This record gives sequence, C-alpha cells and structure tokens, in this order.
Amino acid sequence: MQTKKIVVGNWKMNPASLKEALKTFTSIDKSINKIKQTEVVVCAPFVYLEKLKKLSRKVKLGAQNAYPGDTGAVTGEVSVSMLSGLAVKYVILGHSERRALGETNADVNKKIKSVLAKGIMPILCVGEASRDPEHSYLGFVKTQIEECLDGVSKSILNKVVIAYEPIWAIGKSAERPATPAEYLEMSIFIKKVLNDKFGAKSIEGMRIIYGGSTNPENALSFLIDGKADGFLVGRDSLDPVKFASIITKTENAKY
Repeated sequence: MQTKKIVVGNWKMNPASLKEALKTFTSIDKSINKIKQTEVVVCAPFVYLEKLKKLSRKVKLGAQNAYPGDTGAVTGEVSVSMLSGLAVKYVILGHSERRALGETNADVNKKIKSVLAKGIMPILCVGEASRDPEHSYLGFVKTQIEECLDGVSKSILNKVVIAYEPIWAIGKSAERPATPAEYLEMSIFIKKVLNDKFGAKSIEGMRIIYGGSTNPENALSFLIDGKADGFLVGRDSLDPVKFASIITKTENAKY
C-alpha cells in the first residue's frame, strides 16, 4: 500500500490569540472534507494545542519542538510526555530557526529518539544555508542526516519524515526560490544517504517533503516535477484558503 503524502502547517509563533487560532483551524478542517489520500497536520504553538485537539478528527496535531526528558528542573521546556497527553502525532525537530538559536545535531538526535519512543513521529528538518560550486553543501546535509538519526532503530525509521528546507530560499532574506529540479536532486541524495546508512528495506515508506516557501503557485510543480511526498508550509498555512489549495493539489497530483 502506497504511503500517503503529507502536508504540514508550521504556524510558528502565530496567531496572536486563541480565538484566531480556533477560527483558522476550524476553517482548515472544513475545507478538507474530501481529502482522503493526504495527511494534514497543523503544528501550532503549545498554548493552543489543548483546545485544538477537540476540534477535528481529520487534521492531526503537531508541535514545533520537544524536550527529550519527561520531567525536571528545565524552565520553559515542554516534554514529549506532555505532548503525547495532548494527542500530538507529529513534532517538528531541527528547524533552521531552532538551529540558529544554538541547537545542534546531537540535540536533535536526542529529541528524535525521545519522540519515537512515545509513538510521536518526528519531522526532521535539514537544509543548507548556501550553495557553492564545489557542492560542499551536500556534505553538510549528509552530516545533518547521519548525526540526527544516529542510533535510531531501523525498525521505526519509516516513522521519520524528512523536510528539506534550503535556508537560502526561505524568509525575507531569501536569495531566490528553489526549483523543483533542485529539490529532486536533493531528495535523491537524501535517499542515497539513508540507504547507505540504514539499507534500502529500512527506508521503504519514508517521506521526504519540501519546505521552502511553499505556496499554491509552486506546489504542483514540486509534486509533479520534483516528486515531493508533500510539504512543510509556513506562512500560507495560516491562510485557510491557500493552505487548502496546497492540500488539494497534493491530493490530486499524479506522478
């Protein structure tokens, strides 16, 4: 049976109020009634998760970070056990914005093992800050994958979603948009790295998704030409109409 594609909304530190979060989440839920072959996940701020979990059976809840310990004197952190109690199914780990705050591959590795142990699926973000003619960025991404997944059991490796998010193609300081061809090249490379480390059988069913400024205008080309297994959507996941459009394109794309 073919693995479902997946579209993940990363709300980051948005919206500003619970009222707005409930409205946006409800609108997304209503807009995807006919979606059957695509998983839809909303990774909302922790403070909204308790209320959002009661609103939909179709939209799965995700978190944006997790602390690998269960309890302890760690001010400001949220444990994997706490997320599990809120019916969280996915958690974004290793996002470039977290790495910019000092998070290392070793930190991400601990978090991945912790969430997998609780039955939560990690969305591992990888991606280079810049590209060079010598292609050293490939080695950078390879190191991210190998160190972040070090020691992860082959038997549960297919629970990991990998989001390729080139830092140079996202945010206000983006150099330019990435192309489907560039994503496809990196997706093939990521699969080779995984195959070399874990073996072909262990990575069957793993999903590699694109996460660089996805929008309704470029989604289809990444699906058809880039053969993406889905998306990690930032800004447009807060717009129910645009997010639904990306989801619908993902659902209907054939390749």
